[in-house]
Amino acid sequence: MPFQKVTPEKLSASVARQVELLILRGILRPGERLPSERDLAERLGVSRPSVREAVAELTDKGLLETRANAGIFVADVLGSAFSPALVKLFGSHDEAVFDYIAFRRDMEGLAAERAAKMASDTDLKVIATIFQKMEAAHPKRNPTEEARLDAEFHLSIIEASHNVIMLHMMRSMFDLLREGVFYNRSVMFKQRTNRAQLLEQHRAIHDALQDRDPEAARAAVTQHLDYVEEALLDQQRFERNEEVAKLRFEHEQARG
Repeated sequence: MPFQKVTPEKLSASVARQVELLILRGILRPGERLPSERDLAERLGVSRPSVREAVAELTDKGLLETRANAGIFVADVLGSAFSPALVKLFGSHDEAVFDYIAFRRDMEGLAAERAAKMASDTDLKVIATIFQKMEAAHPKRNPTEEARLDAEFHLSIIEASHNVIMLHMMRSMFDLLREGVFYNRSVMFKQRTNRAQLLEQHRAIHDALQDRDPEAARAAVTQHLDYVEEALLDQQRFERNEEVAKLRFEHEQARG
């Protein structure tokens, strides 16, 4: 008969599996510091040697890292998604910028559609809370803060879609955006017209999600990223025109 004796699972294996799931589901994030070994043992109800063994196992797998005199951290597992050479290539070609926006349009449209169907009530509360922060930040006119909240808003929708592959992929893509690899997001929040329209576009996405309307949510994301694409094209045209104008001005000055 195809039966085998049941053997009790080691406590360290249970600890490792719990931490793995927290990383997989995006609850523990890259670079996040874990509680101390003692605190972890108390929270999990196991001995410190069991925690130590679990940490060693996850470190060997590349999911955790220990830093001298600092503690235990979630490894930067997303940082290896793109090689440094590829990241540099992305940043030096406009083609990558607009392919990135097209990729986001497809993926985030799907994520919004899924979130409208599958998000829990708590997921929707998280999205609503971040949008309220966006509304509060709007009158303060801090482009850096608005850009940060913009990323948090979009990532909260991806989290609410409950697809762990999409979550890790898009977090990796947003990390590159945050580092300015594709374009400077803060530029978009410096112009009054852009800022007002962006807030209303995010409101449309938010409202469709709260109404649990998949089609409207996807359409609102598409409209928003179409606008981002057009705004970037306008910015590039402006910068090209400014370069030409500077050359013309320098030439006129040289002529006397």
